[in-house]
Amino acid sequence: MKRLLWGVAALILLALPLFTDAALGHGWVRILDFALLYVLLALGLNIVVGYAGLLDLGYVAFFAVGAYCYALLSSPQFNLHWPLWVLLPLGAMVAACFGVLLGTPTLRLRGDYLAIVTLGFGEIIRIFLNNLGAPVNITNGPQGISGIDSLSVGSYNLGQTHRWGLFEFVPVVNAYYLFLIGVLLAIVFSHRLERSRIGRAWAAIREDEIAAASMGINTRNLKLLAFAMGASMGGLSGGLFAGFQGFVSPESFTLMESVMILCMVVLGGMGNIAGVVLGAVLLSVLPEALRAAGPLQQEWLGRVVLDPSNLRLLMFGCALVLMMLLRPEGLLPARARKRELHGE
Repeated sequence: MKRLLWGVAALILLALPLFTDAALGHGWVRILDFALLYVLLALGLNIVVGYAGLLDLGYVAFFAVGAYCYALLSSPQFNLHWPLWVLLPLGAMVAACFGVLLGTPTLRLRGDYLAIVTLGFGEIIRIFLNNLGAPVNITNGPQGISGIDSLSVGSYNLGQTHRWGLFEFVPVVNAYYLFLIGVLLAIVFSHRLERSRIGRAWAAIREDEIAAASMGINTRNLKLLAFAMGASMGGLSGGLFAGFQGFVSPESFTLMESVMILCMVVLGGMGNIAGVVLGAVLLSVLPEALRAAGPLQQEWLGRVVLDPSNLRLLMFGCALVLMMLLRPEGLLPARARKRELHGE
């Protein structure tokens, strides 16, 4: 029975972009692509926040590092055009180094203090990228980097339309399948990591760091490892984002992005992979669906009473408040967190 369910799920995931493209157009397939990127980001942040219990409000910095690594080495900026199979691992490794750089001075911090430091780190990276346009032009400053090479797997350019039999695969559909592979690998990696000795050590640190240290767990190295592994997923997602968009600028990596990714993890259920995936999909797809509120008001009322952008933020804020009051453990919580919050 389980194999049948997994087979049906696989068929749905494979057919989803083709059906969406035929029914709703390229725009909604693009939204699915971004939803997968957010899933990858949320899974990376879940390692830091959900497994190790380290509050990180500057996670978007690693996303920016991966994106700019890809952009600088595959664009006319330096006239370098490195292949995808080099750029993505390189971006992940550079982001992991930045994760260690962030984690090293914060080993003694927890809670609010750690959140403030990571928030500052995220803003430092954004401002740093924004000001590297002079006196030596490296990142092109606030204008960003354009003309980035599209994603290519060998000779197969995902930025071009391809036809296989009766099916036509446009660029957004091609990107969907590449992002889906990345998300599935990240899910398998997170699942194995959670049940490993490292995952159990992170859980011990999250519950009581002093008790974990007294039991012989090297809390210093494991916390740095959590920052590095989470950052590497952010860097990987950033590289995919740069190749997909063809353009990056510092304005894509604001504090609000970090807050949104954290909300995805908390809303879905910290420490639970299925919950994190659900939270990321909901918070990336539903706000776009609410854009239809404007035309519906125009059709029913003859005028727009509430602007859709304001309505989306209002509904988003109300949903977060209700979730924290009624179900603070998230939609699909981890068992340990559910017992903890309900005093079981």
